[in-house]
Order: sequence, then structure tokens, then C-alpha cells
Amino acid sequence: MLIIDAHLDLSWNALQWNRDLTESTYTIRGQERRSPGKGRAQNTVALPEMRKGRIAVSFATLLARSTGHVAEHLDYGSQAQAYGAAQGQLAYYRGLEADGFVRIIGDAESLRRHIDEWERWELDNADASATPPLGFVISMESADPIREPAQLEDWWNAGLRLLGPAHYGPGRYAGGTGVELGLSDLGAPLLQEMRRLGLLLDLTHLSDQAFWEAVELYDGPLLASHQNCRALVPHQRQFSDEQLKLIFERDGVIGAACDIWMLQPGFTRGGSNKGVFIEHVVDHIDHICQLAGNSQHAAIGTDLDGGFGREQSPCDLDTIADLQQLPGLLALRGYSESDIKDILYGNWLRLLYTAWDD
Repeated sequence: MLIIDAHLDLSWNALQWNRDLTESTYTIRGQERRSPGKGRAQNTVALPEMRKGRIAVSFATLLARSTGHVAEHLDYGSQAQAYGAAQGQLAYYRGLEADGFVRIIGDAESLRRHIDEWERWELDNADASATPPLGFVISMESADPIREPAQLEDWWNAGLRLLGPAHYGPGRYAGGTGVELGLSDLGAPLLQEMRRLGLLLDLTHLSDQAFWEAVELYDGPLLASHQNCRALVPHQRQFSDEQLKLIFERDGVIGAACDIWMLQPGFTRGGSNKGVFIEHVVDHIDHICQLAGNSQHAAIGTDLDGGFGREQSPCDLDTIADLQQLPGLLALRGYSESDIKDILYGNWLRLLYTAWDD
């Protein structure tokens, strides 16, 4: 079955981790075998495995912070550096598109044509070496690269379609994971400009305070691209049932993530992934569906290779192609084929069409 994955840090891996994603995951692992660092030689995502896994569309991120807490290749000492890093990441996606590997999608008509082509391929061929181009919807994780709200239109014209105002720490526009801060003085003008342009608001990583302030100010389509459930894994990084219900009420969609610290209560970074399986991702999908009373708001947003690799992914996931275990696991929970199709890609399509057909 086709899949839409709502969160992959592809350009960040390609540029900051120096990975040629047109090579297979196994080639990249071999190249990194002697490279020190967390996640090295443990990658799970590359374009060949995305094709094998039928990842017809992904929300491909731009990621650069400038919070005042410098971190190599991620959190920059100045806003100008964050801006430059994100511009380079966008240029990488455009380079992949120019080389024929991907197709950047930014409107409903293009998305319909793209999905039709993939569905025809699935019926007629299903040869992973001969798929249509992979579809990318450009997302930004942390709005720090946006120099000021008035510049957002330039990013829209360049292809940006989804925006999460914060990541970890005290972002320029909002408080993120690990802090108790709301929107900054720049936050409200940014949300107003997002609404004017039609950018979807990704609530992922917002602090609780910033979450409630943002949904009060922004009346457009909502999503949480890679977000699990606080009821199952208590931590500020997850959303409470109250937050999830608000997203349901606004016809939003939540993508279940595969980072195991979001799947296993009490997991400490660097711990073992033994005993954490793809089925635990299904637990979060099922919680969302049971809470909503339907399958219309649950989806996939893996965050695979988001600064980690196999060591911090479910132990039965070798590459992103193993997401094809999900249809069978959902069926064992009693989900119908229609429900499974909605969860794997239909709900993301509905959200994008609703936003882009306005």
C-alpha cells in the first residue's frame, strides 16, 4: 500500500551528515562504518528504500535553529547562519528534482496527478526500481530561518507549504520541546502571515503554552507531523488527550513517530531498542483512533534518521521499507482496508486537498 510519511529530515542528513541519499542505505552504512558519532552507519532512509517502501509522498524538512544554544550543524550562532543553512537544504531538494529523483509538490492539482501516477504504477507494475519520482512537500521544522514574518512570502514562493514554529528549546518565534515558553513577540505576526498565505501549521514540538496560544490565533488547517501520545509515554514532547481532541475538532491529522524514546516510557537516550517494535507505533495510532472514535485523524510521520538511526528505531525496522509491515499489523487490530488506507496516506491527502483547494 502507498504511504505518506509526514516527517523526514532528508536534506539535513544529506548536507549536515554528508550522505548521498541516491545511494542505498546499505551503501551509506558502509561508507560511514569508520565515522564516529551517534547514528553513523545506522541510517534507515535513502531514496531507493523509500521507493521500495512505496513512500509516494513525504513531508521533506528544512531544519536549522538559532536559539542561543549552539549545537553543531543544527543550532547556529546567528540567525543569518540558520537562514543560509535552510536555503541550502531547499536547494538540495531542487537539485534532486532537477536530476529526476523527486517531484516537489505545492498545489492540489500537482498532488492529484502525482498520486494518480503512483496508484497506476501500483496496479500495473509495482517494480520498486521503476517507480514514479518521489513526491516531496516542503516543510520547515523551527521557523528560526525566517528572518521576519514579512519574509514568509518569499519562502512560500520558493515552495514552503508547512511550518512548525519551534523545535527544541527557546525558538525565535515560540517555545519548543523542553521549555515552558509561549509565543514570542514575533509569533503572532508569523501565524497571521501563515494564514494569509495558506501555510499549514505544524504543532509538533510546541510547548504546551505555545500550543494553546497558537491554536487560539491560527484558524487554518492543523497537523502534528510527527507526534505521539502523552497518555502512553508521559513527556512534554508528546501531546495530551486534550491537545489531540482539539486537533480532531479542527479536522487535523497526527503522524505517529518511530523514535523509540517516544514509544517506550522512561527510555533514556543511548539505551537499548530491544523490546521496542513497530507494533508500539501502532499502539499510538490505535490510541488516536480510539480517542477520536474513527480513523480519520491518525497517520504516519516517522522522523526516521532524525539525528539517530537503527539504534533508536524499533528493533524490527531495518530501513524505511519496513513500514510495509504496518498494513498487516493494523489489520490484526481489526482495522478495515479502508481504515488502513486512510491511516497510511488517505488522511494526509484529505488535509492537503482541503488546504489547497480553498
